[in-house]
Amino acid sequence: MKISLPLCLIAGACMAAEASSSGTPWSLPQQAAVFVRGGAATQSYATQLEAVKSSVLETATQSIEELRRKVVDEGKVVPDFGQLAETICNKALEDFASKAPDAGNEEEYYDASATSEAAATYDRKLSEMETSLDAPLQVLFLKQLSYLRETALQRYRTAMGTTGISEYEAMLQADSQFVASAQEAVREGATDWDYTAERSFLQSVMNNIAESNRKAVTVQTNSAQQQQTTMQFLQSQQQMIQQLQQQLYGQSSPWNMGVAYRIPDTNFNLQGTYQQGRANVQLSCVPDEYAPFLGPNGFTNGVGPGNLGLSLNLSM
Repeated sequence: MKISLPLCLIAGACMAAEASSSGTPWSLPQQAAVFVRGGAATQSYATQLEAVKSSVLETATQSIEELRRKVVDEGKVVPDFGQLAETICNKALEDFASKAPDAGNEEEYYDASATSEAAATYDRKLSEMETSLDAPLQVLFLKQLSYLRETALQRYRTAMGTTGISEYEAMLQADSQFVASAQEAVREGATDWDYTAERSFLQSVMNNIAESNRKAVTVQTNSAQQQQTTMQFLQSQQQMIQQLQQQLYGQSSPWNMGVAYRIPDTNFNLQGTYQQGRANVQLSCVPDEYAPFLGPNGFTNGVGPGNLGLSLNLSM
């Protein structure tokens, strides 16, 4: 007895075998590739997948919230952030694949177009779930990058204040530290997690700091040069004054003398000075505040150490 099978059934079996051999861990379940009914059945299958997706997302959100508390609330840099994010996504995708319902049962006949629609629905729900997980994780990733950038800047400033290290070496060390830490924060399965913008901003800030430091050094150098120029100018002016004095008054004497004498029982004070070959005599009236303490006739009636002052300066 010869038995003939419908052509569509044979083609469906081939498609099921191909999907089984080339599928991913999160591909449409194998049963769904065989027993699918079109129309309302596909819509019911999409509703079931949506329920599974919501359940898996609720569980994964708890793990994301733990990361959010560490990164945002506590302001910490989470080590191996990228690996943790990838683990959360993979776990959710595996749960979705294991909990996803079959597209039909053995009593339903095979429909190739319905199978294709069910597979597209499954892939769409899987992609939606991954996007829903990736979005909040990427926000935390960007926050993590800002912390890493500030840490690298602090390292750069500290290295700049350390003797024995150049500005270029300090910049290279800070940049390499940021790149290594940022690479650990990237999720392996994500294609749009990139730290290029943050790295460029970090390099721009370090260049601005270096430029400001160079300008400050230039200002200090110019100020020191101006002070040195001013001192040289004053010294030259002083030398010119001395030369003019020598021309007007001749060779000045190295002797400098000063004499002060208070006339007894009076408030008159006589002062005489001799400096650079010139003599000067000055008479002033200065009350003696300590006279009452020296007796009725003062300290002495003649010239003595109490009313005579003498100073001598010798310039060589």
